[in-house]
Amino acid sequence: MTSHLVLMEVIFTKHALLRIKKRKITKEEIVVSIKSPDKTYKRKGKFYVQKNIGRANIEIIYEKDKYIRIITLYYL
Repeated sequence: MTSHLVLMEVIFTKHALLRIKKRKITKEEIVVSIKSPDKTYKRKGKFYVQKNIGRANIEIIYEKDKYIRIITLYYL
């Protein structure tokens, strides 16, 4: 899975960008979390990844097709 992510473009919905700003999580932290999650599962066509980024545990929800589309993210 990791090798495919390196080649895929990551885009962010407006909602996700608002959550990034509000929660002060960087895009780099999100990409690292997707490439190397602590936990991952799929539900109704969406991927859910969880990662401890040092200061917090986060969960990211995204869709994957021709690119990775970040839908939302939040602290656990």
